[in-house]
Amino acid sequence: MATTTRTRTAGTALTTAEKAFELLTCEPAPLVFDARPVPGLPATTMPLDELRQLLIFERYDSDTTDELWRQLAHHAREWGPAWVVGAIGVALPALTRLAAKISRGHVRHADDVDSEVLAGFLQALRTADLAPPRLWLRLCWAAWRAGATVVQADDGEELPTDLSTGSRSPRMPYGHPDLLLGRAVTAGLISAEAAELISATRFGDALIEHLAAERGVTASVLRMRRRRAERIVAAAVSRGDLSSPIRSFSRRETAMAA
Repeated sequence: MATTTRTRTAGTALTTAEKAFELLTCEPAPLVFDARPVPGLPATTMPLDELRQLLIFERYDSDTTDELWRQLAHHAREWGPAWVVGAIGVALPALTRLAAKISRGHVRHADDVDSEVLAGFLQALRTADLAPPRLWLRLCWAAWRAGATVVQADDGEELPTDLSTGSRSPRMPYGHPDLLLGRAVTAGLISAEAAELISATRFGDALIEHLAAERGVTASVLRMRRRRAERIVAAAVSRGDLSSPIRSFSRRETAMAA
């Protein structure tokens, strides 16, 4: 049966890393992590695949997550290649989701995205400052940035085959999306914070989960704020409010636009 979801080939960087992790954690001598120094985790030792399952099904606060990844990064740096593979294996569920999100709409570059996501994470695992907070988010952010460079480069690779050789003025409103958002802010339709949220997550490479963590709210709250602001801007574009000379809108008009 045909499917529109991406099926990873057997030889991508992430699938290869998963196979290496499986070998590392199989009996009779799986690599074992000592969770006792990490506050919030069970005070025991456990194979790394069990640790990964625990992290998938349990939610831990940022202090626990930071200390866990400090330990894993330290082991990867000081205890040899097995712990590099182990740390990557623990991160693989998140890295796989990141890669899938980045490569959506760029299927022919999916394998390259996998490779760059893994390379970005590995570089951060080896070099990131372990002392500041939000270590896990910083590691994921490094992986995301590395993977996103693949599809950003792809955006400029080819021109449409039916591109006109003539020159004409584009239909208003035109320009970079940030300019359109700036007009909406100037008009008082949305806040500067809402414009930054849309720009960073829709046109930049920011993850809404990371921004939510930085702002101390849930990702669902930020998505709701973004959706409301986008509806206001879309309605204003449809009415032509951002094409004509900008005027300020009252709170009541802004509410009606949503």
